[in-house]
Amino acid sequence: MTIILDTHIFLWAIAEPEKLSSAQRAALQTRAHRIYVSSVSITELMIKASIGKMTVPFNPVEIAQETGFELLDYRGEDALLLKELPLHHKDPFDRMIISQGIAHGYTIMTSDPLFSSYPCKIF
Repeated sequence: MTIILDTHIFLWAIAEPEKLSSAQRAALQTRAHRIYVSSVSITELMIKASIGKMTVPFNPVEIAQETGFELLDYRGEDALLLKELPLHHKDPFDRMIISQGIAHGYTIMTSDPLFSSYPCKIF
């Protein structure tokens, strides 16, 4: 399975793994899965840090790579789907991750119930 981590799942995986379900932790530890952190999540973290909404005292790119996660760039083709996505979810970062998951056919690991309103695979 190929999985894109929602931003909060990425943060939990690196700092608070106890917040992950046992199934989520197992999936992240299974070498058979390809685990991605989207460039959208890196963007979200840096924007929130720059406006004082959160503290990010680490380099998320380095941490992702050290953890064994791969980085996934957000492409123009991914963005095209945003036009057709209904506004169930108003968070632009989450909508971008959803469109990326749909465009690639990847599963999104999230605890956000609003993701299930979209035609994407959820873990």
